[in-house]
Amino acid sequence: MSHQIELSGVNKYYGAYHALRDIDLKIRKGSFVALVGPSGCGKSTLLRSLAGLESISTGDLVIAGERMNNVPPRKRDLAMVFQSYALYPHMTVEQNLTYSLRIRGVKKAVAKRAAEEVAATTGLSNLLHRYPRELSGGQRQRVAMSRAIIRNPKAFLFDEPLSNLDAALRVHMRKEIRSLHDRLGATSVYVTHDQIEAMTMADHVVVMRHGVIEQQGAPLDLYDRPVNKFVAGFIGSPAMNFIPATPGPNGRSLTLDLGMPQIVALDRAVPQVGKLTVGLRPEHLRIVADQEAMVRLPVGVVESTGSTTYITSATVPEITVVVGERQALSHGQMIGLSFDPRHLHLFDQESERRIETTDA
Repeated sequence: MSHQIELSGVNKYYGAYHALRDIDLKIRKGSFVALVGPSGCGKSTLLRSLAGLESISTGDLVIAGERMNNVPPRKRDLAMVFQSYALYPHMTVEQNLTYSLRIRGVKKAVAKRAAEEVAATTGLSNLLHRYPRELSGGQRQRVAMSRAIIRNPKAFLFDEPLSNLDAALRVHMRKEIRSLHDRLGATSVYVTHDQIEAMTMADHVVVMRHGVIEQQGAPLDLYDRPVNKFVAGFIGSPAMNFIPATPGPNGRSLTLDLGMPQIVALDRAVPQVGKLTVGLRPEHLRIVADQEAMVRLPVGVVESTGSTTYITSATVPEITVVVGERQALSHGQMIGLSFDPRHLHLFDQESERRIETTDA
C-alpha cells in the first residue's frame, strides 16, 4: 500500500508546552483523512507541521518518499486551503487561480487555459473576471479550492474551510469537496472540529485530544468500537449517553444509577471490575410499553424537528433519546425505554478505557 504522507514519532514543543505528542500517522495515497477534536487538541498544529508553517521538534515527516523535516513550505508541493480563503482582493478570480503558475514562469496562455479547465471543474467559468468582493462565501471557497487544484500538488491540506459558511451551504460544500477529491484522485488532509463533517467526508478519521491521537480508523469503526469514553462521546450526534453503573452479582446484569437504581439483564458476561460507565447512543434507545421496558424515566424536554423527536430525561445524568416519529409527551411523564444489549458500551469509570465483554 502506497503512503503519500508518513509521520513517525512526531513531537512539537512551544517552550515547555507539549503541543503534539508522539504522533504516528500514515496517509494512503488518494485517501481523504480528517483530523478532528476539540479546540486546542493539536489538529491545526499537525496540519501546519505538514505544510511546513510549523517546525517539528522531534520525529520524522516523509512526503512521497522524501524526508521533509527541514524542507521549506514552497518546496513541499502541498496546497493549503484556509478557513479565511486568503484570496488576493485586487486580483480577479482568473488572476488568483493563475498566480502560483505565473510566479513559476508558466506562459500566460498556458496558465489561462489551466484556469479555464479548473474553473469548468469547480463551476467558476462564469466568474473568472470577477473580484473576490463580488463573490458569495461559497464562491470564494470554490476559488480557494480551485487555486489549490491548479497546482496539482502531492496533497491538499484543508484548515476548517467551511466554518465561515452557513449551515445549509456547509452541507452542500462538504459534498462538493468530497466529489472533487474523488474526481481528482487526490490525497486530502482535512482539519475540522465538526465530527459530522469528519464522519461524512473522510475515509479515515483521526481523533485528537491534548496533542495525542486517541484513536484513528474508518468512521464507522470509531462509531461502533470507540477505545475510550472521550472518543465515544465525541463521535456521534447527539452525543452518547453515559450512565454510572455497577456489575450485578450474577455477572450478567448491570445496576444503572439514574437517581434510582435500575437493574438491566444482559446477553453477555460483565467483568467484575468495580465501578463502570455505561454508554448508550440516543438512536439505540426506543420508547416501549411499560411491560417491555428495561428502564423507566421521567420526561424533561421534548424537541421536535418535524421528522425527528429529541427527548431529554429529567434525571441525573440526563438521558437523550432520538426517535424518528413525532411524540406527544409532556414534562414529568414517565416513559419506558428498551435497547438491544449489543449496542451497550462499557467503560472503566477510573481509566475511561473501553471494557471488552465476553459471550460466556
